[in-house]
Amino acid sequence: MGAPVRVWLNRTYAENVFFIEQLHAAPRPVTVHATHADPDSPVLAAADHGTLEPADLPADAYVGYALDYCARHAITVFVPQLHQLAVALARPEFEAIGTTLLSPPATAVAAYAGKDDGYRAISAAGLPTPPWWRVRTAAELHEAVDRIEATGHTPCLKPTTGAGGAGFRVLTREPYGPHRLHGWDHRVQVEQVAAALSGDRAGGGPGEEPADLLVMPYLDGPEVSVDCLADRDGTPLTAVGRTKDGRRRGFTTDPRYLEPAGRLVRAGRMAYLSNIQFRELDGQPVVIDVNTRPAAGLHQLRLCGLNLPWDAVRLALGERLEAVRPPDVRGLEYTLVSGIQPVRPRRAPAAVDLVRQH
Repeated sequence: MGAPVRVWLNRTYAENVFFIEQLHAAPRPVTVHATHADPDSPVLAAADHGTLEPADLPADAYVGYALDYCARHAITVFVPQLHQLAVALARPEFEAIGTTLLSPPATAVAAYAGKDDGYRAISAAGLPTPPWWRVRTAAELHEAVDRIEATGHTPCLKPTTGAGGAGFRVLTREPYGPHRLHGWDHRVQVEQVAAALSGDRAGGGPGEEPADLLVMPYLDGPEVSVDCLADRDGTPLTAVGRTKDGRRRGFTTDPRYLEPAGRLVRAGRMAYLSNIQFRELDGQPVVIDVNTRPAAGLHQLRLCGLNLPWDAVRLALGERLEAVRPPDVRGLEYTLVSGIQPVRPRRAPAAVDLVRQH
């Protein structure tokens, strides 16, 4: 069957244990390397080789670390999550040592690295986004909130950079009371945020950067997350939308979502794997986020008979894949059930290689 394909995932999120499982299910031998600064990261347990990596390297130094790692381990395909932009800018250096980056071009990564720039790129492609305001001061916050409330919507905020919903808050004018102490509550008072943005506090405490927020209407309807596979030139090959309505999940191939997702992939030449998220505003789909990386839930497409992680690796290896018509997913609904796997024993050396036992 030939030498195994060596794939490296650097400091990625825990759910990518399922990405690793799909690579192990490929018809060719695949050896998966994973690195993380957290010794308890599940991806280290799931990979064939799990290695602790330096925790605090700046982007340029991290690229040097990554080049050395790829050279020492003869990595065939590198799937960068941490410092994706800096790594993408160094693509020729990785190619020179025989490593292919499974990442869109640096131009696409840069366009969507921040949500403000990302919304501008989406708008430039002629696609709808929610109205948004970039907010750094209390006055800007009040203006944005007033304008959103005037349309009958509830405002929310999120950092201009970040992933996974970190920092998301729903803005309220409701006073804080005992009822807010029960259950999960992502609401924060407008005046509390305004106070945090005002005066000397706007600069944050020692070591903190000034706040840089996006304020927009809160869209609480079902979310559609479209997973896309494109060839090395950014030509879409397949896409399937995942629907989320509470714990109930499903799939969609509705052109209202797949057509704009394809337009964004083409416009940004977003090679390999990307993810585009939609919600509805006044009954119409709007793009709320574009990820230039595989989504954490990509593995759910196994229920559709797809293994997009392996297909993306095949593209990175130079194979040609034909466009795949989305499968018939009507009526296919599901929920998520997690599994368990032991973590590796703790070891003192910072760079110990944890080899998966078979």
